[in-house]
Amino acid sequence: MNSNEKNEAGVHLSDKVSASHARILVVDDQASNVQMVGLILGTLGYEIIPASDGETALKRVAALLPDLILLDLLMPGMSGRDVCLQIKKNPEWSDIPVIFLSAADDKDLIVSALDAGGVDYITKPFNQAELVSRVRTQLALKAARDRLKELAEDKDELLGILAHDLKNHLGGLNMSTKLLLERIRSAHDEKVQRLAENAFYTSGQLLSFVKDFLANAAAEHRFEPQLTTVDAAAAATTAIRLFEDRLRRKQLEIHADLPAQELIALADAHAMDQILSNLLSNAVKFSPPGKKVFVAVRGNGRYVECSIRDEGPGFTDADKTRMFRRYGRLSARPTGGETSTGLGLSIVRKLVLVMNGELTCESNAGQGAAFTFRLPKAKQ
Repeated sequence: MNSNEKNEAGVHLSDKVSASHARILVVDDQASNVQMVGLILGTLGYEIIPASDGETALKRVAALLPDLILLDLLMPGMSGRDVCLQIKKNPEWSDIPVIFLSAADDKDLIVSALDAGGVDYITKPFNQAELVSRVRTQLALKAARDRLKELAEDKDELLGILAHDLKNHLGGLNMSTKLLLERIRSAHDEKVQRLAENAFYTSGQLLSFVKDFLANAAAEHRFEPQLTTVDAAAAATTAIRLFEDRLRRKQLEIHADLPAQELIALADAHAMDQILSNLLSNAVKFSPPGKKVFVAVRGNGRYVECSIRDEGPGFTDADKTRMFRRYGRLSARPTGGETSTGLGLSIVRKLVLVMNGELTCESNAGQGAAFTFRLPKAKQ
């Protein structure tokens, strides 16, 4: 993550990674070659990581995974071919494309290097246009492979949820509805009300999952925000009103610290509502009965800042590493039997970032959690 501050109590998310910000490891025992490649590619926005030998290159990879490696084939000590073999043996590194750099025009040597796992080679001295073209090609191919891998993982995750969560919910709904139809003929039966409530609750759980899944799909597929002026305090008031019934059922107190005057953010109104809804839903879902939920809206320099804090179980350090992943299952569990799809926080993060905002979470295990998102303040 770029320009990202993190402390023991929180995770700060304001990174916006694009293809032009790819990280490239350049390995060559000739410093002049590293400098030349760095000059050519650095001006295009790529982050260049230098290494002068194979051992250093492997340390660089272990410390910070690059998106592409430009690797000199003939180096003293560990050769480029040996370095490539080591990289391809590691499952966490094996998908990194390696382009060999070679001053030799020995076809057998080049073929041997490509057999070790390289995807291409460039002869020295460098032709600038050729270097840029091949680097861009391999980065584009890697991005496509990563996307395909991500889609395959999404498919597997979705099939798993369909096989388990939806099967259970639909099975319960079907059975409850069947029994309800059988008993509805005999009025004044208390079981009718309980069965009706069960059918309503189960269908609500299913609907919640479907909404989250569709919202995640929309945010993932290049959601284009319609930025306009949005009164953050009014949006928070509306969101709180929609959750009044759920708050009452769980005996939760809501404490709102909202400005009397308008506080206007530059945002997509629908996305703003969705962010507030997801964060409030999580606060209610994971709060034990009798606790408090705090909502605040304030101005903060060039930003409008909204925060939602609860007194639930909070997040462990392990939770913080995966809390914004799709379908991520965290240590905390809903306190009232609610369903958690693991999509809410992923959706929130995507929507905040696409509106040029920032999202932070401050939490310690057992001490609740506070999510704060900041959106640009509209110019007056």
